[in-house]
Amino acid sequence: MTKNPYTVVGAGAIGGTLAAHLDAQGVPVQVVDADPQHVEAIRRNGLQIKSPSGTLVARVPAYTLEDAPARLDRVLLAVKAQATDKAAAWIAPRLSRDGYVASLQNGLNEATIAEHVGADRTVAAFVDLFADVLEPGVINDGGIGAMALGEYSGGTSQRVRELAEDLRHWGEPRVTDNVAGFLWSKLGFGAMLAATALADADMHELIDRHRPAMNELAAEVFDLAAAEGVVLEAFDAFDPAAYVRGADPKKNSAATDDLVTWLSTQSKTRSGIWRDIAVRHRGTEIPSHYGPVIEMGAKRGVPLPLVEELVTAIRELENGRSSMDEAHLTDLDRMALAVRESVSLAGKNAAR
Repeated sequence: MTKNPYTVVGAGAIGGTLAAHLDAQGVPVQVVDADPQHVEAIRRNGLQIKSPSGTLVARVPAYTLEDAPARLDRVLLAVKAQATDKAAAWIAPRLSRDGYVASLQNGLNEATIAEHVGADRTVAAFVDLFADVLEPGVINDGGIGAMALGEYSGGTSQRVRELAEDLRHWGEPRVTDNVAGFLWSKLGFGAMLAATALADADMHELIDRHRPAMNELAAEVFDLAAAEGVVLEAFDAFDPAAYVRGADPKKNSAATDDLVTWLSTQSKTRSGIWRDIAVRHRGTEIPSHYGPVIEMGAKRGVPLPLVEELVTAIRELENGRSSMDEAHLTDLDRMALAVRESVSLAGKNAAR
């Protein structure tokens, strides 16, 4: 029996890339996007994915929110985190009884989706994908990353395994009952990448030069993950075990060396956060990603001073009240060293 097509809602960097690879796999797919210029470009010239190996062109049906199909079955949601609530509300009345929504986004968005469509129709997903929208209808894909899929309500299922198989043209999605472990690991890694948007330089250079800040940002996120009972998962070149509080300094240094080297080989040298601020002049996902994390930290009694400072600094850039400057990262380094010293002293006092 022929299945209804996947519907990718948000055909930007993540959604557009995955839609094109579904099409290349021979899997029926259609896209819906809020940007009419993007939709028109896809209708006219196809969805173009540029990569080091060439250009993949997908001739897929493209719709605006106004002319999209009235019934949706298998939805891959790939909008920015701050648009999740509005997008899920738009999807809910259109979603078939047996349909589902998979959150192929950055951040912790599944709970918001489940509020609209139900936990049983929500698929949890982790995606690490380096891509940028260059112009309407054209996306630059920096190379294959990592993906993990599972049920939001727990465990795995046949529909998750089918989704993983359908995405094989893009890479090798992992089916797991611990998607949360990947999402929290990415939140730690993502805080490091977000911090690089505070300066106008390549990600690998800034992570290498500002290791105290990078280490503490990840450690704070992982402190909270531990309090939440999350078992962290490694992905790509990122090993979260090297960044947890109290990790072996030699292991941490070697892991950061490997991460810096890996990032230096990627065709995408700046973060999407940097691009939103410096090129698109629009708000970023950072407040939406880490606002809930900060709230969870407050409830758990887990301090997140550097994460809070990062969110504040990004907001200042978004609002034009400050400009990109590596001095921001130097300040974070000083703050990180002070936090580490305070944590060390507290540990010594507790041991007495």
